Amino acid sequence: MSNASAPKLLSSTNPQIAKGDGNEPVQAYIAAMPDWKSTIGRRIDTLVEQVFPTVRKAVKWNTPLYGKEDGWFLAMYCYKKYVQITFMQGTSLTPVPPVTSKVEGVRYLNIHEDDQLDEAQLTDWIRQASKLPGKKL
Repeated sequence: MSNASAPKLLSSTNPQIAKGDGNEPVQAYIAAMPDWKSTIGRRIDTLVEQVFPTVRKAVKWNTPLYGKEDGWFLAMYCYKKYVQITFMQGTSLTPVPPVTSKVEGVRYLNIHEDDQLDEAQLTDWIRQASKLPGKKL
């Protein structure tokens, strides 16, 4: 990909990717995530696919979304110092993901560069989230 066609990074370092349905725009987003964030993005994507092989994917509002027929259950977004995983029904997960939201029901997991990712816990949250009703956005 030439620099002229490379996705622009927003001030938060989130890639600006054209909206689209399916795996291709999500993979373009992950490839455009800067530095260590791309590795985290690939791992999150892999874990979601392992837990929920028939996952529906899309990019909307420069955000990869993961869902099923009735709506979205997980999203990912880059900030300068972390990658944020959004659980649309996060307050229904056990244990509840650590970061609160102003949006009812939503909880976040923020992953920083030096964090040890607890893949067992993340996989369990993905499994739980995929079984809850999805959110229409």
